[in-house]
Amino acid sequence: MSTDPSLVIRGGTIVDGSGAAPFEGDVAVAGGRIVAVERRIAAKGAEEIDARGKVVAPGFVDIHTHYDGQVTWSNRITPSSLHGVSTVVMGNCGVGFAPCKRTDHELLIRLMEGVEDIPEPVLTAGLPWTWESFADYLGSLEARSYDIDIAAQLPHAALRVYVMGERGANREPATADDRQAMRRLAAQAMRDGALGFATSRTINHRASDGRHIPTLTAEEAELTDIALGLKDAGRGVLQVVSDLRDLEGEFAMLRRLVQQSGRPLSISLAQTDRAPHRWRKTLDLIERASNDGLPIKAQVCGRPVGLLLGFELSRNPFFTHPTYRKLAHLPLKERVVELGKPEVRAAILAEQPADDRDVLMRIGNYDKIFLLGDPPDYEQPPENSLAGIAQRTGRRPEEIAYDALLERDGTGMLYVPFLNYSDGDLEAARAMLTHRDTIPGLGDGGAHCGIICDASFSTYMLTHWARDRRRGERLPIEWVVSAQARETAEAVGLRDRGVLKPGYKADINVIDFDRLTLHAPEVVYDLPTGGRRLTQRAEGYEAAIISGVITQRGGVATGALPGRLVRGAQTA
Repeated sequence: MSTDPSLVIRGGTIVDGSGAAPFEGDVAVAGGRIVAVERRIAAKGAEEIDARGKVVAPGFVDIHTHYDGQVTWSNRITPSSLHGVSTVVMGNCGVGFAPCKRTDHELLIRLMEGVEDIPEPVLTAGLPWTWESFADYLGSLEARSYDIDIAAQLPHAALRVYVMGERGANREPATADDRQAMRRLAAQAMRDGALGFATSRTINHRASDGRHIPTLTAEEAELTDIALGLKDAGRGVLQVVSDLRDLEGEFAMLRRLVQQSGRPLSISLAQTDRAPHRWRKTLDLIERASNDGLPIKAQVCGRPVGLLLGFELSRNPFFTHPTYRKLAHLPLKERVVELGKPEVRAAILAEQPADDRDVLMRIGNYDKIFLLGDPPDYEQPPENSLAGIAQRTGRRPEEIAYDALLERDGTGMLYVPFLNYSDGDLEAARAMLTHRDTIPGLGDGGAHCGIICDASFSTYMLTHWARDRRRGERLPIEWVVSAQARETAEAVGLRDRGVLKPGYKADINVIDFDRLTLHAPEVVYDLPTGGRRLTQRAEGYEAAIISGVITQRGGVATGALPGRLVRGAQTA
């Protein structure tokens, strides 16, 4: 070893991210890089970690997050950094804050509020808006330090509005001049350090004023010119979320984008109740494209995408009931006092929803609402649903829901798995996860502050799939680690991380695998203006190491902030 190591991790069970079988050994670090992985390293480190009985794994790379705002006001990228994640990629689903003219600040804030459930007061107070161009935005982030690394994609909605103004927001077709401007700006963004370009084509993405996302109906010519901008730069990946309502036609367009640009593409994929077998057809198309040499993959999630309901959260089963609406303005503590009164409870339970137009809240089916528990169980059988409990106990499911939400001083939560759970288990998710042409994603860290908390899926992959699953086959820990470290990193061009081998970036997790525990989601009020958000803690991460620096010990932050902005693709 040419240099003395700054850190040696000794005697751990090394799951190196390559997919190879675990083995016992030591890992040495110097200069922020791994310099040796051997059965026994003789050199003494300036600092050492005894990892006997622990798993030593690479840091996880989460390629689907929405920390675009949080990175401008916070140095800690939680909750992702609490779950072994060492690098996050933001700018997904086509939403973000750069490029942006001063006159369009409010428009992009409304869009992020509506699409990703980040409150407007938080964004208005938190965003410093010290940028206009995408390069300026990256420059502002490069001046900051973090507890993990961050990387950004160019968001289509921001780009479209920047070039087209109100015409872009109103989804008017882009002219030839508009398209060429977007092509030039996309190429420049890639040269400036964007990892890629992201867009949305789903009707579920709306601004808080009800308008559809500006990119919903963008024509193929527009997407092609932007993709050619990435080709001009010779770098960057494409990320798409789409309803794929015209599956064959839409996918054929995506194939053409990849064929013409030569750039890799990933598309979000999940099982929906509306079309529970459509994911198989989508994977068949992706597999054919891959066989034809086109780099297309699906981003999939290893657990249900689930809504959290509560009196402290954005939604609950009674939030459109007339009596509840009269109380909704009260602070939680006062509201809970009122909700606990027998006459108020009786009135609410006797009422019907006054408005069921909210697409996320058509939840009259109590067969799909569960008590989550702590630790939370994301793969419960149908008989554990509120409808199942009601049938066994002779109570109405509404009564069970109401009383559960009043627990813990009104902070109780219910769980509604609305994607990946059409069959009442996670077999579809397992099939998607293990398909050759998929990568883990869709954790949405930094978003959905009051209704979804899936950024912890990296921990869930370890606890559920590699250790605890009872309702079906498990997955080997070496597969789980490789999938969310090496494979995700390579998918976005970050080939310098995700593996514990000499020369790779020293992003490392030391995990007490037997003790690893994922706790139930909870609400904290730590956003600008005291804004609310959901977070989730874990126990069992003994040490988190970023670029060779220990950032957490026993789940407690050390205060070190070695994380930085990653500009563009990286080589090993």
